[in-house]
Amino acid sequence: MYSVDGAGGGTGMSPWRMMNEWGVPPVELHSLLYQYAKRLHDAKKYVPPLVLAGGFTFEDIIFKGLALGAPFVKMIGMARSPIAAAMVGKTIGRSIDDGQVPVYVERFGTTRDEVFVTAAHLRKELGDAEFEKLPTGALGLYTYYERLAQGLRQLMTGARKFSLEYITRNDIACLTKQASEISGIQYIMDVDKQEVEDMFKKI
Repeated sequence: MYSVDGAGGGTGMSPWRMMNEWGVPPVELHSLLYQYAKRLHDAKKYVPPLVLAGGFTFEDIIFKGLALGAPFVKMIGMARSPIAAAMVGKTIGRSIDDGQVPVYVERFGTTRDEVFVTAAHLRKELGDAEFEKLPTGALGLYTYYERLAQGLRQLMTGARKFSLEYITRNDIACLTKQASEISGIQYIMDVDKQEVEDMFKKI
């Protein structure tokens, strides 16, 4: 499995200017990756499982990444956003322990069970004793991934794709012609254009 990380990705080891200025932007790089993988595939050569990384944060971007690289991309890699989720969870946990919950958090509650939406599920799964041992950083990370999983399921259901293997490049469209030229993905105004033309011919 090979990971291809576009500019915009990075971890705490990457200086800010490096993340902004170094490398190829994700859409361009991942489009090139698809072209190279397809050339190998068409030549009947081995194409290893591919992972896209570089600035992926939410479920809609994950869906687009999987579609852009389909069928060769099998996974999306993430670093900064899960780390941020864990750190936010840890910070909220400290504020709960100190009895100084910020107003923007307090509207949800003042305990771990109230603040973290996945707490009830985890408490039931793990039992009270094990749940109490969980650091709030882990709760933040788990909650973040549950949000991504639920959002991705909703998007896939809307696209009538009930397994990752069924996501294709036809599941997305480009809003600009430049993006279409770079990615090879259909321009939004051309989606279903031929089908519409065929319908008019029957009128």
